[in-house]
Parts: sequence; structure tokens; C-alpha cells
Amino acid sequence: MKISCIITDDEPIARKGLQGYIGKIDFLELKGVCENAIQLNNLLKQAPVDLLFLDIEMPYVSGIEFLMNTSSPPKVIFTTAYERYAIKGYELDVLDYLLKPISFDRFMKSANKAYDYFNANQEPTTQYLFVKADSKLEKVNFSDILFVEAMENYVGIYLTGKKLITHSTLKALQEKLPVQDFLQPHKSYLINLNHINSIEGNMLHIGEYQVPISKYLKEEVMERILNNKLLKR
Repeated sequence: MKISCIITDDEPIARKGLQGYIGKIDFLELKGVCENAIQLNNLLKQAPVDLLFLDIEMPYVSGIEFLMNTSSPPKVIFTTAYERYAIKGYELDVLDYLLKPISFDRFMKSANKAYDYFNANQEPTTQYLFVKADSKLEKVNFSDILFVEAMENYVGIYLTGKKLITHSTLKALQEKLPVQDFLQPHKSYLINLNHINSIEGNMLHIGEYQVPISKYLKEEVMERILNNKLLKR
């Protein structure tokens, strides 16, 4: 999935920095760079996009004024040097609020948040996939998957009362599954959030199985599990 985006900022250094960051992230596709909201308004008439990286304090029209006066605008990530607009930004339902100077790791977190949003709000074309196991193709419904385990050049797909082993990587399989339902709590596992029965320490209980949570991912995993309903709006 590609997310088309436009940068709008009156500071040349800020525009250049954001362009460099976007160039490092495969799923972001830069469609334009604007110096102010007037240029942005004109560009959107010609080329609608999914996402705006939008400065707030700019000449002529501020980012907030632009957003308030535009019907059906793209989703927005504010990029600003001022904290005082944060509450207003969330009132306007922006995806994120980045404070300058923006580090790449903070930008990447924001980009991933946008990816999750757009993926979760896509209409799914299918609810299943076919995998080759034991010399035959088997249909696997997404909802039936408990979790997936990496096994060198193979993955084990655990279903209720059944396990399939197929030649794949965890990453390749993850790209085929709906992001709103699946989460990677550990480098070797991918879980279906809908099948978690309980959490005990660093272990997820899924049916009769236990799946570990990496200590490096625990905070992110717990936040995602506890807020999973928000991703399914």
C-alpha cells in the first residue's frame, strides 16, 4: 500500500528535512511540496492525496485555518514548532502532532501510525488466503488464525485444532494479513488480536498456547492490545 502525501511548510530547511525522511519510507509517496496553504489549496485541486504534512504558522493562511475551511481535506499530520496548538489539532482529528525539530525515529512512528490508519480503513478485498502445505493448497480464513510462528525458511500457521507449515517468511505473510487484527509481539511470532484470552507477565495466552512478548516491544504491544478497539472504528 502506498500513501500519497504533500509537504506544506514555509521554512526551506523544514521542507528539505521532511523530504529526506519521506524518501526513506517505502510506503510514503511524495506528490508535492508547497511553501504555504495557498499553494497547497491549488495543488489539491489538481492532485488529491491521502496525507498532508502540514505546518501551522505560515503566511496568509495558517495550517489550522486551512484545515477548518477545507471540505473533506486529506488526513493531516501537523509539523510545528509550537506546542500550544496541540489541543486544537486533536479537535480537528489530525493523525499526529510533530514538534520541531523532528527526529527521524519520531517521524517514522508517525508514518507507521498513518499506515495503520489507512490500512485499517481500507475495505478488505478478501477475508482469506491460500497457502501451500503438504503438497496441496489450503484455504485459510484470517479469522481462524490463532498465531503464526517463524521457523527458519518456513512458518507455522496455528489454527484451532490444526497447524499448517508453509514455505514463507513471517514478514511476507504479515503483508497479506489485515493490520487491524494482527500484531507482531516478538520477532518470531505474529498473533491474531481477536484470539487473545489473557496476558500474564510477558506471555500471551491464545487458546491452549502461550506466545512470548519481547521486552523491547512490550510497551507498544500492550498499548496496541488495550487500544485495539480504536483501530477498528
